Parts: sequence; structure tokens; C-alpha cells
Amino acid sequence: MNIRGKFITFEGGEGSGKTTVLGELSSYLESRSIPYILTREPGGIEISERIRDVILDTEHTAMDARTEALLYAAARRQHLVEKVKPALDAGKVVLCDRFVDSSLAYQGYARGLGMDEVWSINQFAIDSLMPDVTFYLDVDPEVGLARIAASKEREVNRLDLEKMEFHYKVREGYHIIAKQNPHRIITIDAKQTPTQVVNELIYEMEKGILKEFAGSLSNNID
Repeated sequence: MNIRGKFITFEGGEGSGKTTVLGELSSYLESRSIPYILTREPGGIEISERIRDVILDTEHTAMDARTEALLYAAARRQHLVEKVKPALDAGKVVLCDRFVDSSLAYQGYARGLGMDEVWSINQFAIDSLMPDVTFYLDVDPEVGLARIAASKEREVNRLDLEKMEFHYKVREGYHIIAKQNPHRIITIDAKQTPTQVVNELIYEMEKGILKEFAGSLSNNID
């Protein structure tokens, strides 16, 4: 009997360390022989990656906030249809760097479009598909942006160039979303070292969603 996979998303401001910890979590899932995919938003598949290039291009400073929100939603829809849903249907764990909470925090709250308005756009895009669990990596924006500045590998995108006030608004938005969704969102202190963050994530996953997932796997072995 086929089982549905688990949809796990990771949120956070710029420089919160999502990319680093996701790489470590991928290795962890491989060591447990748990089938998974690692993907990101915007992006993950060709069409969405092209939309990502448009959104994050540092030369596109004239982009309207509503245009930005709509582009994110469009990229999200194609990504879900082409990559996320098929993986879940195949019984895989989906680790996704960002999802709808990013749009609510960045465009809805920090850009001032309104969380309800941005949620309406995304309801149409996601067709009721929400993550099983979301890990929010919380870090002071000054710390996160300092990490970006110190990293030679991290791409600098249009959002990195926003004023510090914008990044603090993003963090406020995430705090509001986390408070409204305690059943789904787990907040992780991202000021810790990457190893500490990864260990905390693994602990939360093993006591919750992965425990359930592993149990489903064992119950459905041919």
C-alpha cells in the first residue's frame, strides 16, 4: 500500500542558515534510508527557476510589490505541480527551502500588502496543500546579513539589498505567523552554531514527523 510522503518546509530571514542545515539534514535522511527530495522556492524546476531569476535580479529595483507577490505565487504553483506533489504521492519526504509563509512575511507584512491579501493569492496557487510541519529559523537580521557579507559562496540578491528596517519587518511578520500557527510552526534559535541547529532539528523531527513517517514505512513493507 502506498503512503503519502511528508512535506517539511524551512523558513527564515536572510542569512538564517537554511541552506547549510538543509544540506546536513539531507545527509541525515540518507543515513536513515528515508526517501526524500531537497528543493527550494522560488525555483526547484526550470520554469520556477526562471521566475526566480526575474524576482531576485538586483537590477529589477522597479518591481512593484504586487508583481513580486504574484510572481512568487506563480513559481510556487508550478513547483508544486511539477515536483512537490509527485514526490509526496511517491511517499517521499520533501524538504523545501521556503514556502507560502515567506510570501506572508515578506510581501504581506514587510511590503505592507496585507497578509490576508497575499494569503488569498496563494490559496489559489497551492490548492489547500500546506506543509505537515514548518521550521522557522529565527535570527536577528543584523546577524543574518553579517553572515551573508562574510560568505563568498552566498549569492547576493535583490532582497539582501533592502534596508535593515525591511528585514526587521520580515522577522516581525514571521513571529506573527508562528504565533498564529503553533500546531504547524516550530521556532528554532538560529543564533546557535549550524551543528546545534541541525541537532535540534533532528530531535524535533525524530520525536514528531519522522517518527510517524518511519512507522508508516515499517507498516507498509511488502
